[in-house]
Amino acid sequence: MSRKIPQQPPFLLVNVVPYALLVLLVAILVIMADGVDGSLLVDLGLCGLAAAWMLGMFTLRPGWWGRPRIMGVFVAGLLVLTAVLVARQPAFGLFTPAAYIYSFTVLRWPWRLLGVAGAAVLAGTAQASGIPKTDAFGVAMLVTIVAFNIVMMCACAWVLRVAEREEERREQTLEELSRTNRLLEASLAENAGLHAQLLARAREAGVLDERRRMAREIHDTLAQGLTGIIAQLQAAEQMHEVPAPWRRPFDAVKNLARESLAEARRSVDALRPEPLRTARLSDALADVAGRWSKLHGLPVHVTTTGTVRPMTPEAEFALLRTAQEALANVAKHAHATRVGVTLSYLEHEVALDVRDDGRGFEPAGLEAGTAMPRQPSGGGFGLTIMRQRVEGLSGTLQIESEPGLGTGISARVPTPPTGSHA
Repeated sequence: MSRKIPQQPPFLLVNVVPYALLVLLVAILVIMADGVDGSLLVDLGLCGLAAAWMLGMFTLRPGWWGRPRIMGVFVAGLLVLTAVLVARQPAFGLFTPAAYIYSFTVLRWPWRLLGVAGAAVLAGTAQASGIPKTDAFGVAMLVTIVAFNIVMMCACAWVLRVAEREEERREQTLEELSRTNRLLEASLAENAGLHAQLLARAREAGVLDERRRMAREIHDTLAQGLTGIIAQLQAAEQMHEVPAPWRRPFDAVKNLARESLAEARRSVDALRPEPLRTARLSDALADVAGRWSKLHGLPVHVTTTGTVRPMTPEAEFALLRTAQEALANVAKHAHATRVGVTLSYLEHEVALDVRDDGRGFEPAGLEAGTAMPRQPSGGGFGLTIMRQRVEGLSGTLQIESEPGLGTGISARVPTPPTGSHA
């Protein structure tokens, strides 16, 4: 069943032609009448009633044409008035085009078919008014004329309906294509953003990997070699007293080795992330949280618990980057009012917890065994980077969340045994 009229009816067709037909019929009645009598006055009154019906129900109510029930009542009333006029004067068959016009333009399928069929019956009856109905031939002619009108006009209604359905299909196809194009454009834009983010992450990871490689090379070769030289000089000094002529160059060699070792260690420190160059991890976290809070206008409470112990630069870097990524996700997705960052030095590991009181999410899309949410807004890639960094250090990353109850991210990395050296 159709529930759509493609477009508003043409103004002249529905607001001028029906009244013009009535004016023409009134003129014919007046010209053909021998004088003013009661029958003429009744006919003129019926014409005025038909005009008032069209004026009150349609012309003065342009907003009603799209309301099927009101338009059904309007056409039914017009058919009744037309039937009374045709019954009184067959010449009023000339007014049946008005019923056709309104049936075609304001009625929806299949009610349009009923309106057209009703108008066709009235038109056929008026056309057959001059045929005697006293015998079977006359009745057959009447039925034939009425049936011919019904078939022809209902066929026209059917053809119009087929054309409307084709137009509706075409419009639906265009709407689907437009919607598909919009989705495609959105997907392309999202993919471009993810690609740019991936490239940025890859460049950052490449730079950091190279910095770590250089730091390891300096630490494992130059620094270790200088440490060995100093140890050997000290051992030689303990085994044999250095002769007086050798004391000055011997001390110079030791001092130069110590200075070179100190310089090598400063180079290793310089290759660490900027917040960790001159501060401990807890201080670097406080600095990152302070700058983030100032940028987003949201307070961050930073807490450090336990006894601070040395960590490898890689572990400090992983936890610092985890905190930065977690805070970035809070800013983008959480709509939180409070955020807390806790750094806990435990017996065999260091734990970093970032929690907010935001809207959270339903962790139904967690990948098996990874506690990894697939976030459509783009947070999943950052969480993947977090996990790779932490698990690369034999650590664990857990995400806890519930709609309306906020989100918590917990990263844990093992610490080296007491007395070991990074």
